[in-house]
This record gives sequence, structure tokens and C-alpha cells, in this order.
Amino acid sequence: MLDVIIAGGGIAGLSAALILGRCRRQVILCDTGRPRNMASQALHGFLSRDGIPPLELRQIAYEQLKNYPSVTCRMTEVVDAEEAADGYEVRLEDGDTLQARYLLLATGIVDALPPVPGIENFYGRSVFHCPYCDGWENSDKALAVYGGGSAGCDFALELLGWSSDVVLCSDGEASLDRNQQEKLQRNGVKVVNGKIARLAGTDGRLERIEFHDGTAIPRQALFFSPDQGQASPLAEKLGCSIAGGVVKTAKFQQVHSRLFVAGDAARSVQLAIVAAAEGAEAAFAINTALLKEGLL
Repeated sequence: MLDVIIAGGGIAGLSAALILGRCRRQVILCDTGRPRNMASQALHGFLSRDGIPPLELRQIAYEQLKNYPSVTCRMTEVVDAEEAADGYEVRLEDGDTLQARYLLLATGIVDALPPVPGIENFYGRSVFHCPYCDGWENSDKALAVYGGGSAGCDFALELLGWSSDVVLCSDGEASLDRNQQEKLQRNGVKVVNGKIARLAGTDGRLERIEFHDGTAIPRQALFFSPDQGQASPLAEKLGCSIAGGVVKTAKFQQVHSRLFVAGDAARSVQLAIVAAAEGAEAAFAINTALLKEGLL
């Protein structure tokens, strides 16, 4: 029986595998090769790696894991899991079944793009969902926020930290109360209620937002707050509590006695460096538990 199976080879899963490998634990990490940030051009806010292409960071991590013979990486998906005696049994997409004393889910989340024609052509280049990841590169540019209501209002005001030229595009009724409208107006944020026809630009670089009424506004980048869901059904199947698309965890990312969840799948602060910390934290807790179990 393995010590740990890690489902998901993003930053959280790789970080956990590294710590567990250094603890000489028998680990298999399974990954689909479809990271959440595949469309992103660069990863930011990661100390010593600011601006690195996400896939390059993953490649470095996989290369470094080769130094630890107790860690095996497999390009396959964990498609099913169930609690077994003293651990978990998982079934892989390639047909194999594995057993381990602990299971770490680092399967991440998926972001739903807004229903704007052609938005996928700009996503990751001039359409973003995280100002902490991509706000600095768009400093002082003409920005737009997609959304309405309290969330849209708050997001538009938040972006003023990166640019004074922010427009809130509600793509229909903005659903703003009087206080929100006045606050946006006081801070120089214009609200455009028109239905968006399409985004226009060249080579993924946004130039303008066109509306069904024939009008258009020049914009260089658009930010949105995505609806999110678990990238894998495993957390729900295993009885995890999910709210707002993410799993609720206890101390050290623990969910049940032998089940841990780390990374974007379990947190609203979805930064790569936070995911790395959570993976390491979960690995620390798992190794501590294994040490105690091994004592006479």
C-alpha cells in the first residue's frame, strides 16, 4: 500500500509531492495535464518566479521531483475514489487501481467564461479574472469590468487600484442600488448597460467592446469574476462540504481523517504561491500522521 495518492499535479499537488518525497514517503501523483491557468501567459506573485510561464514552472517542478525516487508521477486522471480499510482506493483513467493510506485532492477548479461572443480568443492575453495576477501589467490602461450588482460594483472599485480609467459593463440591467450608483459615480467609474455584441481586437489584444445598439467603447483589457466549480467530482463524491465552488477544510487542509484537499479547490485566495503553501502544509500534516502511525 502506498503512503499517499495525490490527485492533481498543479502547484499544490507538486508542492505536496516534493515535501512528501523529502520525507521518503511512497507517493503517486496523478495529473491530467490540463491546468486551470493553461491560457495564462505568465504567473505572477510567486517569489523568485514572478513572470514565469505557468507551464515552465510545472516542468521545473516535475524535473526536481525526479530527485526523489519514492515519488512517481503519472499522466492519468483519478476518476473514482472510495474509502477503504486504513485508507483510500482509487481508480485511474487508464484502468489501474491503487490503494494508499492517505488521499490528497489537489484537483483545482474550473472557471466559467462570461457569455460574450469571442471572449475565449482574448482570455489570458487581455481578458482576465484576477487583478492580483494581471493587474500590474495593465496599469493605467483603459479597463472594463464585466458584471453587475454588488459583485460588479466592488470589482470595478477594486480595479481603481491599478487604473483610474475603469468602466463597468453590465451586459444588460446593472442591478445597482442608489448607493452603489453614487459610489461608482463619485469614483469616476462609468456604467454601460448595453448588451455586448462582441469583443474586438487583434491577436488576442482587446481594442474595443462593441454593443448591439451599434456603439462601442475603446478598452485595452477586461476583467470578470467567474462562476467556479470543482474540476473533479471526487470531492463531492467523498462527502466534502462545498460552498461557492470550493471545499471547506479544517486545519492543515484536512477534510476527514485520511482525506486532505489543497490548492484552488479549497480556497478563495487562489494564488499560485498560496496553493504551494497549502500543498506543503497538507504534506506536513500527512507525514506527521504517518510518523505517529509507525511508532510502536
